[in-house]
Amino acid sequence: MRVGFVSIVGRPNVGKSTLLNSLLNIKLAITSNKAGTTRNIINGIYNDDDSQIIFVDTPGISKPLNKLESLMNRKSYTSLDDVDIILFLIDSKTGLGAKDKAILNKLQSASAPVFLILNKIDCLNNEQILNQIIKVKDSYPFAEIIPISATNKRNLKELIKTIKTYLPEQDKIYSEDELTNVSSRFIVAEFVREKVLELTHDEIPHTITCYTEDYEETSDIVKIKILIVIERENLKKIIIGKKGTMLKEIGSRARRDIEKFLGKKVYLETHVKTLKNWRDEERYFSELGLKEDE
Repeated sequence: MRVGFVSIVGRPNVGKSTLLNSLLNIKLAITSNKAGTTRNIINGIYNDDDSQIIFVDTPGISKPLNKLESLMNRKSYTSLDDVDIILFLIDSKTGLGAKDKAILNKLQSASAPVFLILNKIDCLNNEQILNQIIKVKDSYPFAEIIPISATNKRNLKELIKTIKTYLPEQDKIYSEDELTNVSSRFIVAEFVREKVLELTHDEIPHTITCYTEDYEETSDIVKIKILIVIERENLKKIIIGKKGTMLKEIGSRARRDIEKFLGKKVYLETHVKTLKNWRDEERYFSELGLKEDE
């Protein structure tokens, strides 16, 4: 049995969470066009007849502009410790840019083999894909270079096949029915945050967060209360919308994803709160799984 940990790293918006979801064939990590959507280390557990691969989705690495982004970067680099393989994703349309090269410099000290994953090849023809591989192949001693499309699942079977050849032979770490290391309470709150980012576009900063205040589950229904936390009072009107229409739409879209994930009918209640003081901020970072002393 081939078993091991595989960290997925790269700058924001290269498709790390989309790749995780496609590999697991279930929506586990939220996605959006906003940088900084992924904030936590999320393990997604892939099982088949001869392997168990624990994929570690990480926050996008970028030049930090605030405390939250600094903590997110630290989380991402910490994820490189004690893994068996590092998947370094880049956007095949833009190639290896300055921000990608900065991450590569950090990977110099990594002990695990690094795969270069050229994502979004659905936008390129075969000649363009080959040209991109030629351009980047000498920039780092990559163990493998694999072009994929996370969205269309192109070449993902080949990726899995190659990963297995690098993993050690050992017993499974997780049971067959385990999907992730994070709780359902965390995942449902993330679904709400995704819809806030999706519907408000550039009006709401990515520092917004959501967390589950109440979660009551019976055999046929789940009752959930989600708190949406914002930094400034003026953002509340945007999220609530005229006569509550925006908040209602956020809840409606999130509920559909949550029901699909949980396989049950969901009663979802959402409300909005402004971050007012440092004590609230301590709770805010704690809920994100991000603490200053980490």
